[in-house]
Amino acid sequence: MPVDVTTEIEIAAPLARVAAFAADPTNAPRWYVNIKEASYETTPPLAVGSKIAFVAHFLGKRLAYTYEVIEYEPAAKLVMRTAQGPFPMETTYTWAATAGGGTHMTMRNRGEPRGFSRMFAPVMARMMRRATRKDLALLKSLLEA
Repeated sequence: MPVDVTTEIEIAAPLARVAAFAADPTNAPRWYVNIKEASYETTPPLAVGSKIAFVAHFLGKRLAYTYEVIEYEPAAKLVMRTAQGPFPMETTYTWAATAGGGTHMTMRNRGEPRGFSRMFAPVMARMMRRATRKDLALLKSLLEA
């Protein structure tokens, strides 16, 4: 069973600021509740082909994985896919300006758990949804401060 979780939020900050902050992988530990470390494996700045190593804690386990940027349109869309990790995952961020000068951000995580973890896909989806809501709420609080 695939996991496909989409979360959205309105942030009262300009589109360029929100997108630049969220797209910078070195900021991930500041707004992702479960991500503890993030570092470039390729030379910055972010571009298609960039690889970023992440260390996260999820469901009580340490997860180390590498994302590769497969699509990037600054201030519009970022798509990353695991190049190495516990199960194939794709994360998409999209940003759009709102009428009041703020930003609408959408984050989608989708993947296909393999092996034993397949049985826990529904639970993983619920936990991912809860975590991404917290992540976007933290991002909002950081950028609106």
